Amino acid sequence: MKIDFHYELEFRLISESGYADWVTRVIMLANAQLGNVNYIFCNDGYLLDINQRHLNHDTFTDIITFDYTESNTISGDIFISVDRIRENAKSFNVPFEMELKRVMIHGVLHLLGYTDKSAEEQSVMRKKENEMMKLFHVEQ
Repeated sequence: MKIDFHYELEFRLISESGYADWVTRVIMLANAQLGNVNYIFCNDGYLLDINQRHLNHDTFTDIITFDYTESNTISGDIFISVDRIRENAKSFNVPFEMELKRVMIHGVLHLLGYTDKSAEEQSVMRKKENEMMKLFHVEQ
């Protein structure tokens, strides 16, 4: 089982192995097993098309997660708009890399069963995102 990274635009992670190790640790900390997790990095148009075709939403978003988790084996496709990450980083006045990590782990948290429909769930999700982001370490 593994974590794969796919790119539908001119963007690459600095250290795929570092990100994969981090996501794996987060899944293991939740007492779950890694199945197959695919990150697909794309632009706004690509993600808008998925949003319209599969979710009947006509809005831009930073992430869409398709959950294929079975029992305790975490699997899914996580689509991330790099355009939205850049815009959100500017809006929130945070570095691009920080916003990228937040959104990447947000998708994993969805696969682990966290939701963000209510204000209370959003608060729990944000707390968990911050907690998991502290576990990220990439050797340069």
